[in-house]
Amino acid sequence: MIDVSIEQALGRFRLDASFRAEARIVGLFGRSGSGKTSIVNVIAGISRPTRGRVAINDVVLFDSERNIDVRPEKRRLGYVFQDDLLFPHLDVRRNLLYGFARAPEPRSIAVEHVTQLLGLGSLLQQYPATLSGGERQRVSIGRALLAQPRLLLMDEPLASLDVPRRNEVLSYVETLRDELAIPIVYVSHSVAEITRLADTLVVVAEGRCIAVGDVEEVMGRPELRPHTGRYEAGAVIETRVISHDAEFGLTTLGFEGGKLVVPSAEAPTGERIRARIRARDVSLALMRPDSISIQNILEATIEAIADDLTAIVDIQLRVGSTMLTARITRESLQRLGLVRGQPVYALVKAVAFDRRSVGYA
Repeated sequence: MIDVSIEQALGRFRLDASFRAEARIVGLFGRSGSGKTSIVNVIAGISRPTRGRVAINDVVLFDSERNIDVRPEKRRLGYVFQDDLLFPHLDVRRNLLYGFARAPEPRSIAVEHVTQLLGLGSLLQQYPATLSGGERQRVSIGRALLAQPRLLLMDEPLASLDVPRRNEVLSYVETLRDELAIPIVYVSHSVAEITRLADTLVVVAEGRCIAVGDVEEVMGRPELRPHTGRYEAGAVIETRVISHDAEFGLTTLGFEGGKLVVPSAEAPTGERIRARIRARDVSLALMRPDSISIQNILEATIEAIADDLTAIVDIQLRVGSTMLTARITRESLQRLGLVRGQPVYALVKAVAFDRRSVGYA
């Protein structure tokens, strides 16, 4: 359990943030300057709030009323920054051991285990200058883990990486989530990263936590679109792998509302997969179309139609017990005569699902 309730004045910016979450990965999401890093710095003890309380699994790290302020090095928190901050004069092995040697006994996370999980075995004798950006960030994550933290803080860890390296590190973070019993607070302004990784989502805006809840529920709330991003708005759904089509490189996912065909997902049959369906990738039809290239045709019912007077309209759909959003033009809305409660077909191209849209749940 992560319990944060803090107030702090940072020049003209005021931090007044509170949230409680119990999850493997808690995502702090918001635009740049919203206060995400300020919250993490308070948790880490780098910054001291004016008042409030910070506790991890009932271990109080800060409490202004009880005059508790545990020093950063005593909090047993791992911190992974946007930049790897490795020691350039130490090889990978010694960078990893730097955190391990300073960790308190007993040490439950072994060097060999972290080396294997993060794929660092072939890099141990190399120096940071010879590594790629993704490799350096993996070493940074490994060093933080070997400090035996009770909580891992990751502040925009992929922001400085290109897309291939970003996908590489994302996969390793998913592995850590599943293999190690260490909760993670993951900070990002990327909808793709947060929806792929986080279990609980905390939306931060202007120094306040304006929404806390399951990723699927929070990302589906229309009133949060100004903060979660209209362009990336959509739904996040939990699915399971039904089958793989090796000939065509496709995977079929099953969920409460039906099936989805996506490009080949690297997951065994039965594995839980989280899929993000963006509103801009969903089209609507009044009748089930034939002779069409679109692979995903879902029976849906219109639950709500946004009432904003713009050229673009968001329509909430119910597919079984799952909520989706379709984004169409207002002209299409009027031409099709769409109304609340009407049955329709939601169309989603298989190629709309990229590697950032599908990840292990």
